[in-house]
Amino acid sequence: MDALSLVKAAVMGLIEGATEFIPVSSTGHLILAKDWLNFNGANTNAFVIFIQLGAILAVIWLYREKCLRVALNWTKDPEARRLIINLIVGTIPAAVIGLPTDTWIEAHLFKPFPVALALVAGGLAILLIERSSNNVNVTDVDHIPVKKALGIGLIQVLAILFPGVSRSGATIMGGLVLGLSRTAATEFSFFLAIPAMFGASLIKLIEARHCLTLADMPVFTIGFVVSFVSAAMVIRGLIAFVSHRSFIPFAWYRIALGSVLVATYYKL
Repeated sequence: MDALSLVKAAVMGLIEGATEFIPVSSTGHLILAKDWLNFNGANTNAFVIFIQLGAILAVIWLYREKCLRVALNWTKDPEARRLIINLIVGTIPAAVIGLPTDTWIEAHLFKPFPVALALVAGGLAILLIERSSNNVNVTDVDHIPVKKALGIGLIQVLAILFPGVSRSGATIMGGLVLGLSRTAATEFSFFLAIPAMFGASLIKLIEARHCLTLADMPVFTIGFVVSFVSAAMVIRGLIAFVSHRSFIPFAWYRIALGSVLVATYYKL
């Protein structure tokens, strides 16, 4: 295993962990990074899926006390039971719509130019939502009504259908539109990532198992560890950030990056 491959794996892991839970589209950034780093091969998709598990594990680790409490007390704790129901309801649209369309979307839209367009469109949507007056009626992730969880799940589908939209961006912005506070919307986005991403990652890893060998272990391990560490740092920082500020900086970042990429790839 050459050193350059390990460096590329670390860069990919850093990009995954740093962008998975902020509204800038980790999938879009990884597609661009693969193109720029020439990080290709039969096991590339399996690697990307594997490092996403590192980011998911960061959520479980940071919220381990809450996850354990919900798992142990859901039969007698109404709030724990509500959260589980909300996660199931919020995940169903992604499973029903995402699984049948996944192969076609991956073949036609997992490319730099469509991602660039989605980055710009998503940035404009964030600006519009942030500048609208959304009445907050849910301030805690444990008190989200099931209908709102379903609404967020339906909005999450946009990120599945259009790479570059951002799963976290769609769910957080969807939560704000539906009346969740910034903290509640952000935390629900974290928790919703667990079943949505874990399920999709597990299915894809099983499908790609024939591509994996023991020789891939160092690259996969480096990417996984870097993704976990960077995701944990971002999650902690994002909660502190949204408590005092809006998501407008992320919108302008998306618009700036997307505009440059549109111009670049349109010429190509």
